[in-house]
Parts: sequence; C-alpha cells; structure tokens
Amino acid sequence: MRIANITEAKAQLSRLVDAALAGEEVVISRAGRPLVRLTVVELDQRPRDLTRAFWEGRVRIGDDFDAPLPEDVLRAFEAETA
Repeated sequence: MRIANITEAKAQLSRLVDAALAGEEVVISRAGRPLVRLTVVELDQRPRDLTRAFWEGRVRIGDDFDAPLPEDVLRAFEAETA
C-alpha cells in the first residue's frame, strides 16, 4: 500500500494514478490520517440494447416527420447572417 500526504498527491498525482491503475492501493492522508483511496473505475462493458423493443414507448416520431418545413422556418434556416 502506498500512502501519500496531500502535498505529495498534488505534486505527484499522475504517478499516483498510474500506481492505482497498476493495481497498487494508494491512500491519500492529511497529518498522518488516511482520508481517501484512489481506485480504478470499472466501466460497464455490457452491450447496449438498441433494439426496437428497447425504444418502444419511449420515443414517438410524428407522422409528418419528413414533411417539408413551413416557409417561415425554411427561410430562417436559409437566412444569411450579417
């Protein structure tokens, strides 16, 4: 286990993070009293469910989704900026 005081942690944060990533237990202390532990974040590696069933009831696409835009909206998109 590696114990670093706050001053050392400020100066050596990158090295302490590398040590934690390598599996070493890193504890940061103040006045000799352990305060926090650096740990590796475990990311969720499960594949996402992007099937239609997942989205059903969550998203609604209007019947006019691909209809032409109203003239005023179309003009706003095509307007030149000064």
